[in-house]
Amino acid sequence: MLPTENRLRRREDFATAVRRGRRAGRPLLVVHLSSGATDPHAPGESASPTRAGFVVSKAVGGSVVRNQVKRRLRHLVRERLSELPTGSLVVVRALPGAGDADHAQLARDLDAALQRLLGGGTR
Repeated sequence: MLPTENRLRRREDFATAVRRGRRAGRPLLVVHLSSGATDPHAPGESASPTRAGFVVSKAVGGSVVRNQVKRRLRHLVRERLSELPTGSLVVVRALPGAGDADHAQLARDLDAALQRLLGGGTR
């Protein structure tokens, strides 16, 4: 489970990450990363913590499968929060194949996408 301060909840925050951030696609998921954004909803101008949100549509599967994919992705992102720049907004969108993938496959795709977004990968 992600701590409360690390969760994306507002529609505007999701839109900011998707529209203004960089994107890296993999076979099972797409990761959107908007680096170093300050939280416009927070009082003061302090750097906000890294926040993550997840989009898992019905194309992934039924409700049980979608929730399982969300739980796996939340767990994977929680382990990688320290690697992301402070104040980043991250949106992970699961693609239809994610419902059939196991934990290791999701981890591999997430790591590859984050590595590419953080400057370590090639096109």
